[in-house]
Amino acid sequence: MQKSILLIEDDVEISQLIESALLQENFTVHAAFDGEKALALFHDKEPDLILLDLMIPKLNGMDLLKKIRETSMVPVLIISAKGSDLDKALGLGFGADDYISKPFSMIELTARVHAAIRRATQYHPFESNSTQNILQYGELTLDLNSFSANVRGRTVQLTSKEFHILKLFMTNRSRVFTKEQIYHFIWEDDYYGNENVINVHIRRLREKIEKDPSNPHYIRTIWGIGYKLGV
Repeated sequence: MQKSILLIEDDVEISQLIESALLQENFTVHAAFDGEKALALFHDKEPDLILLDLMIPKLNGMDLLKKIRETSMVPVLIISAKGSDLDKALGLGFGADDYISKPFSMIELTARVHAAIRRATQYHPFESNSTQNILQYGELTLDLNSFSANVRGRTVQLTSKEFHILKLFMTNRSRVFTKEQIYHFIWEDDYYGNENVINVHIRRLREKIEKDPSNPHYIRTIWGIGYKLGV
């Protein structure tokens, strides 16, 4: 079954180039050139992944992303010429799964798209009640069926990246992961010192599952090395 992508890019030439590359990869593409049209297509088409330019008219990329995250955890890959650390942190903080700065190659873009869709669909269960799809550590439970976490009786919705980071820790409880290793396992890409991306996702994940994010119990920092689960 073909996967569908919602492409939101106001530059017609760039949009056509991206759409052509995605069609060659056997994706179905729905293109929008402004935020309002994109939101309508999102509700109508229910895409498997969204490629989102930040600088779009009528409804800007950040506001559109917030609206999408009100109802869906579909993978969102930001594509934008705004490549500063602040913009990256802001985009990821609103729930984007990844960020690619313009200019980029079509090979890199399609590789990121394939990886994001693979991660989002890899753990879909065949038996919704299987206890093998439940991971637990203390008061924290990760449900591979609902793609969510439950902590102290409260269900929290996770982005695709947050989910996979937490799953990585909970299936390797005694292991310390460096930022490079986390990036390799979760992004499935080469690490080029992308510390800000890792830091933002860890911070957002802590805000969702920790009583005190500044004094974390579940995701612990091992100074000079990386992160691990628990003590």
